[in-house]
Amino acid sequence: MRIVVIGAGGVGGLLAGLLARAGTDVALVARGAQLEALRREGLSIDSPLGSFRVRVPAEADPGALAPADAVIVAVKAWQVASVAPTLAPLVAKGGVVVPMQNGVEAADRLAAALGPERVAGGTINVLAWIAAPGRVQHLGGPPRIALGERGAPGSPRLEALAAALCAAVAEAEVTADIDVATWDKFLFVEPWGVVGAASRAPIGVMRTVPETRALLERAMREVDALARARGVRLPAETVASALRRMEAVPIDATVSMQRDLGAGRPSELDDQAGAVVRLARDAGVPAPVHDALYAALVPQERAARGDLRPFART
Repeated sequence: MRIVVIGAGGVGGLLAGLLARAGTDVALVARGAQLEALRREGLSIDSPLGSFRVRVPAEADPGALAPADAVIVAVKAWQVASVAPTLAPLVAKGGVVVPMQNGVEAADRLAAALGPERVAGGTINVLAWIAAPGRVQHLGGPPRIALGERGAPGSPRLEALAAALCAAVAEAEVTADIDVATWDKFLFVEPWGVVGAASRAPIGVMRTVPETRALLERAMREVDALARARGVRLPAETVASALRRMEAVPIDATVSMQRDLGAGRPSELDDQAGAVVRLARDAGVPAPVHDALYAALVPQERAARGDLRPFART
């Protein structure tokens, strides 16, 4: 199987590195300092799964790479709409494009640009980030990946991709209901990100300060109610399970949206908290926690994107 990973950040870089180490035919689409470092020094992975360096072919233009059986889209959620139209030449006949974003709208955006038959659903749970150009830092266990066709029960092409990922030391499975897996992850990571950005605290603080923990749980319950209003069959214990999983996360851990907002970079605020506000309004579901937190954070997002004059940060 030939695989191309779009985006060489924490998720994309880690997956490409693990796949390359396992001998898979894999290439990356990257840009800027990351692309320069990949070409000059290769890709360095620092992980509990092993620290190593590999050479992975990398290009800025997707059209410069040979077509692939699977295209894993690992850019930020807000970049999907602009990247999607450039991917058509990369998809081999019968190939599949799989999103690995934190939001719940990436697959629809890819399908609108590429055609629904070329796009499946996907989600990944992993803690990884760019420590320096060409170097990815990973904490915790193996990446946990769920793959699923949109509206179809099984898929040989996704089974092949899952097998390649498992051989690379990821935990990957094909699920019959990818919407459940996608919203389960969204319920875990989105409240963490938006409450973390507002509190400017790592998970260890958020889960031990009673007021902040209560806010986190209320945000989770809003996402849970929204998913159910949209017909997603989440298990009854989804919120309780998410809170239990939070207890196992390293105390100083943060998520990418929180880190980006804190550093004054464009973030996934509009694709995570903003999506909850927008979709809840459309579904007639109240989401007062998200309404307030999104309104409080959106000036920082607009400033990071140059839509507001930069302001002092404390």
